[in-house]
Amino acid sequence: MDQNPDPRQNWLLAALPDAEWARLLPHLEPIDMPLGQVLYEPGASPPHVYFPTTAIASLLYVMENGASAEIAVVGNEGLIGISLFMGGQSTSSRAVVQAAGDGFRLRASVLMDEFNRGGPVLQLLLRYTQALITQMAQTSVCNRHHSIDQQLCRWLLLTLDRLPSSDLVMTQELLSTILGVRRASITEAAGALQRDGLMRYERGRMTVLDRPGLERRACECYAVVKKEYDRLLPDLRNP
Repeated sequence: MDQNPDPRQNWLLAALPDAEWARLLPHLEPIDMPLGQVLYEPGASPPHVYFPTTAIASLLYVMENGASAEIAVVGNEGLIGISLFMGGQSTSSRAVVQAAGDGFRLRASVLMDEFNRGGPVLQLLLRYTQALITQMAQTSVCNRHHSIDQQLCRWLLLTLDRLPSSDLVMTQELLSTILGVRRASITEAAGALQRDGLMRYERGRMTVLDRPGLERRACECYAVVKKEYDRLLPDLRNP
């Protein structure tokens, strides 16, 4: 973990007005978020919400037979645990760290106290939730109507927006779980992107070499999601 973690590396926390920031800061606990860590399971009522700074988490829907697919990705632009303030208390998804890093956690009761005050925190969290719902809906459409090649491009772009570099550690096995497709399909799609000079993949590490080319190769889903985040959260730093 970073020896001097800064909560304002998380863009939601950085967007808080001074008074709200001062109330929450004493309750923010720095945490390590290792690859593969499960933050919550379906049906659970998590005692904390999580604000990633350098880590990224996948929200996965898990079927009865154990199969799963990603419905959203959350990094330093947001938080994990929206069910706590949306009234449902529990969620039907699983949250798993897909890129190791750091973050902060906040007790659910503290966030609820702030949320129930109304004002800036309520408005910010509701706008973030709408943006997240847009990502979930667009992911569902993308998985149904677009090729695995396009899905991989969308996923890479969304992930890069939440990372400080063009490198990410990701095995094909984990990526097949995230996208809900066979590993052989991921191998084929990643190979095509590599042959075309858009990325390099070796020993579980992906490096994007041509982001503009990746954006041209992707379907419209990435642009739809990014536009909605920019519209709803203009006070956040854009990736």
